[in-house]
Amino acid sequence: MGAAPLKDVLAQFPAQEPALSFPQPIGLADFLAMEIPPRELLLAPWLPEKGLAMIAAPRGIGKTHVALNVAYAVASGGSFLRWNADTPRPVLYIDGEMPAVALQERLARIAKHADTAPASDALALMVADVGEFGVPDLSTPEAQVALMPLLAPYDLIIMDNLSTLCRSGRENEAESWSAVQGFLLALRRAGKSALLVHHTGKSGAQRGTSKREDVLDSVLLLQRPEDYDASQGARFLVKFDKARGFSGDDARPFEAALDSHTGLWTMTEATPSRDAEIREMKEQGFSLRDIGRELGVNASTVSRALKRLNGGAHADD
Repeated sequence: MGAAPLKDVLAQFPAQEPALSFPQPIGLADFLAMEIPPRELLLAPWLPEKGLAMIAAPRGIGKTHVALNVAYAVASGGSFLRWNADTPRPVLYIDGEMPAVALQERLARIAKHADTAPASDALALMVADVGEFGVPDLSTPEAQVALMPLLAPYDLIIMDNLSTLCRSGRENEAESWSAVQGFLLALRRAGKSALLVHHTGKSGAQRGTSKREDVLDSVLLLQRPEDYDASQGARFLVKFDKARGFSGDDARPFEAALDSHTGLWTMTEATPSRDAEIREMKEQGFSLRDIGRELGVNASTVSRALKRLNGGAHADD
């Protein structure tokens, strides 16, 4: 009787779990004596070396615009909005949903207006739209193991966005996030930084389990201004929901807007809600035009604010 094929023999034995391994305990004196280099900043002040961060925003607000500009700034040693990269670092941008032509157009516009350009191998893209099967589900161990060797040349990994790249499990369950969190911590141990792009929920915070924020250094929220109009395109408030290692002016919120015609960004200080001022001035008898002139906004902006305050009823001039 002939021998059974090797694969049939192996199939009779269950896979053996590897022995668990823990870091060796280190005494306090030895730990304090260790030479641990401080983390440098890939993009000051909020994206550190071996850092984990998140950009969260509602659909269509401009989070991919921000993530692509962050990628370009880090890869080129340039700047974006109020943030600066002192030293170029190689970046891999993993996109799970954008049409390739849209990414190409956006990056071409960024390159056109940038003061510095990345080296030819400093910024790479892994685009689901140009792969035969897209990007595998990064919440599975198989995909993580297969991806790891491809990440070796890069210091920053940007994942845009979580809902398309990490598709297993339930979004609101902390247990479903554990596999992805373990992968992110493995990236950090390997000296990598990771930036996650994610949607916000109805509350305005990042969507799903709050456990996602536990290991993050910073969480950047993009929000619609109260006087936003759809014709304004990418215009939003920039706020830090979590800021580990920086504070004060570095963490101060501000407003950013992208001019769709020129491709240039502008920034202004974030101001308190104008609604109270608009309501008070209207009660004092000011016209919509006069209120707008006083506050430096259009009369249509004032009208929309009053409509919102009146529960949807139109405001009379």
